[in-house]
Amino acid sequence: MKVCIVHDWLVTYAGAEKVLEEIIKIYPDADLFSIVDFLDGNNRSFIGNKQVKTTFIQKLPFSKKRYRQYLPLMPIAIEQLDVSEYDVIISSSHAVAKGIITGPDQLHISYVHSPIRYAWDLQHQYFKEANLNKGLKGIIAKSIMHYMRIWDYRTANGVDYFLSNSEFIGKRIKKVYGRESLVVYPPVDISSFSFQPKKENYYVTASRMVPYKKMDLIVEAFSNMPEKKLIVIGDGPDFKKIESKASSNIQLLGYQSFDNLISYMQRAKAFVFAAEEDFGITPVEAQACGTPVIAFGKGGSLETVKNESTIKTGVFFYNQDVPSIVKAVEKFEAETFDYQEIREHALKFSPEVFQEKLRNFVQDKYDKL
Repeated sequence: MKVCIVHDWLVTYAGAEKVLEEIIKIYPDADLFSIVDFLDGNNRSFIGNKQVKTTFIQKLPFSKKRYRQYLPLMPIAIEQLDVSEYDVIISSSHAVAKGIITGPDQLHISYVHSPIRYAWDLQHQYFKEANLNKGLKGIIAKSIMHYMRIWDYRTANGVDYFLSNSEFIGKRIKKVYGRESLVVYPPVDISSFSFQPKKENYYVTASRMVPYKKMDLIVEAFSNMPEKKLIVIGDGPDFKKIESKASSNIQLLGYQSFDNLISYMQRAKAFVFAAEEDFGITPVEAQACGTPVIAFGKGGSLETVKNESTIKTGVFFYNQDVPSIVKAVEKFEAETFDYQEIREHALKFSPEVFQEKLRNFVQDKYDKL
């Protein structure tokens, strides 16, 4: 079984790249393709230090820093990659990787982190945040996204099987492509977030400070609960705005080292999470520490956090506003949690579980070719 892996672009090590890393561990001899590869020499271990086969966009002017601006060319670029010699093609896609051209005797399995967010249901939100919702630039941007939607829908026919990173994304795949998908949750580095049963009297939240993370709402809510201590970890463009809303019971620590982040997560009485995420890794990391989660009840959190009669790892609030968060904290304090049970729940999202599910799925479908 000759395997290749197609990834959108290689410029950093984030959530999609952590999935790619585990796929490469399953298929260490697989060849790797990508639109561009700008990983530096010190940051290539997660791809097994592979030589990556890239597209013509790699050599275009300013592509190292402005590769995203070549999005209109990416459909053409991805279609020029020749994968005809491979039996199995696994695409790791949140943009264009799933558009790779394959033949009828090849197996193409696409692990979709999300259909192109800024082309589909989140287009209006992205355009508003980028000031592209009016004027000539807006017209051009909307025209490009119209073209991307047509291409994205058409290329779904080239995928034999879709894998989604959550039921939430599975619904997007069904809505956009009219296709069913199997959920294979992304790998979370559970082993780095060791279990700590002793909790202290504070809450914690951690995230990059950008609008959709709603960190400002969490800070406002705890400003209305002066008797409760909140630790806020993270930095970003909204830091000053969030800092202005913090009362004396709230500590904004800014960026913290990985070890410090883990320490605060382990000892917190709860982790507070207000974003709507496709999956959401940090709530799972908190649960790996045995720490319960107070989460916005939409998106991936509904799958990673449980509040049921049989298992309870946190509580939900269902509106992204201050009163809802305050009520959720009050509800949380009225309940009891089994920290060991929370840790065991998080183990379901380990890299080992991811590898086993993906390996078995690919082998089963290949055997049926």
